[in-house]
Amino acid sequence: MPENTALFLVPTPIGNLEDITLRAIKVLNEVDVILAEDTRTSGKLLKHHNISKPLQSYHIFNEHKTAEKLVERMKSGERFALISDAGTPAISDPGFLLVREAIKEGLEVNCLPGATAFVPALVNSGLPSDKFTFEGFLPHKKGRQTRLKKLAEEERTIILYESPHRLIKSLEQLKEFLGDRQASVSRELTKMFEETVRGSLSELIEHFTTKGVKGEFVIVVEGKP
Repeated sequence: MPENTALFLVPTPIGNLEDITLRAIKVLNEVDVILAEDTRTSGKLLKHHNISKPLQSYHIFNEHKTAEKLVERMKSGERFALISDAGTPAISDPGFLLVREAIKEGLEVNCLPGATAFVPALVNSGLPSDKFTFEGFLPHKKGRQTRLKKLAEEERTIILYESPHRLIKSLEQLKEFLGDRQASVSRELTKMFEETVRGSLSELIEHFTTKGVKGEFVIVVEGKP
């Protein structure tokens, strides 16, 4: 492990606890403190891999307050690993502010490769994956329609994250603003009930309206023809 690195961004499994790299386990065993989005969720992963290190909470509600303090601790010699509940930190998860502050202070930051939900969803969608845009979560209210109007002109494949209670609404609005394009919806990736459904947006709306909605979702939509 590089001696001069103050902050490691360590991807964690998006479902299956075995989807973690040997290097990630090594880093988590060697840092001084692990920053976790939810210490209870991360505690299960660390216990599964026999990792015993101090855990500290770092999430979207406290990152503005704690980033500067953590950077001061890094400057004094402490080494941190940041993990999210699932996937790569700072991808639709906390992390960006801490990375920015660390870099601003001249500290070494190192991001390990690993799990991110949108990559398998994109590759498995059957839609072009040579060029794409990752949008994360659409705005819930303010700016939502403006964002959808811009996406309607996007020629690259579009990737979105969505929660269960907004999935149908998002699919309906995508159809309204983008037209009835080809798309796919992946849910519960790497877990027991993993599923990818492909078809037109109309077909996907019908499928999930009939079947019901459970799990965390990645929506992939073809770009403007």
